[in-house]
Amino acid sequence: MSDFHRSAPARSYARVALSIGIAALATQLAGCGKKAAVDEELAAALIQPVARIELAAAPAVAAGARKGEDIYASVCGACHDSGAAGAPKAGDKAAWAPRLAQGFDGLVKSAAAGKNAMPPRGGAADLTDGELKRVVAFLANKAGAGFKAPD
Repeated sequence: MSDFHRSAPARSYARVALSIGIAALATQLAGCGKKAAVDEELAAALIQPVARIELAAAPAVAAGARKGEDIYASVCGACHDSGAAGAPKAGDKAAWAPRLAQGFDGLVKSAAAGKNAMPPRGGAADLTDGELKRVVAFLANKAGAGFKAPD
């Protein structure tokens, strides 16, 4: 027998397999272009970010009711913690000694008017006189003064 007759069944099987493959491909392509139904709520839930940030306003403190420590942390600490612009560091007894010699009223007057690079009231124009006195007492007491902060 020749090689031609032996390969005839193999060619036949190949034709059948090729026909089945083309039919399978045609059925797959027939579905192309059709949009599958999407559950919009599920899709939105699946693409949510992992974390979320919500901003809220800080609770308002009545004017004149802020404590010296709170005012120091929000206004004065930026310069007096680091000594920026020549500000005497909080708690530095040597740097505060000549200032403390002015007395409480002298320090309050100096803070109200501003001194060197420090603007009047430390740049917080909304400070009441009572708040200014509380923050001056707080800062001076960190350097060893014994001033009593007003209520």
